[in-house]
Amino acid sequence: MRAILLVLAALWVLAGCSSASPAASALDSAQYAWSGAIRWGDFGGARNLVDPAVREANPLSPLQMERYEQVQVSSYRDVGGAVDTANGRAVRNIEIGVINRHTMAERTVRYLEQWRWDAGAKAWWLVSDLPDLWAGQ
Repeated sequence: MRAILLVLAALWVLAGCSSASPAASALDSAQYAWSGAIRWGDFGGARNLVDPAVREANPLSPLQMERYEQVQVSSYRDVGGAVDTANGRAVRNIEIGVINRHTMAERTVRYLEQWRWDAGAKAWWLVSDLPDLWAGQ
């Protein structure tokens, strides 16, 4: 009897480990893909993770995309955030190290990622668009 209870308890614990909601798992994947794209300077790829409605409302010109090619990301650091999967919202405060390829000057830019869960698409979309790497300049 004791062995059966132990096995049942172990199965219950294992079931709890895998009960992370699909939205929570998808958020981790989306944020990982986003941060990887930004770290490697793939701003076009990163833009694919931006909410389609935001992309449509704020199209980027070829000149704006060329500006992103003039910088190199030296660091990307998550400095805190909050997730509310019940309401389909998440935010992350990010510090991005940016190097101007022409002057080799490095600076740090703060950026607030804002995410929303699209239940229909079963995907998280970034609603804050690409970071403004030239803030204050």
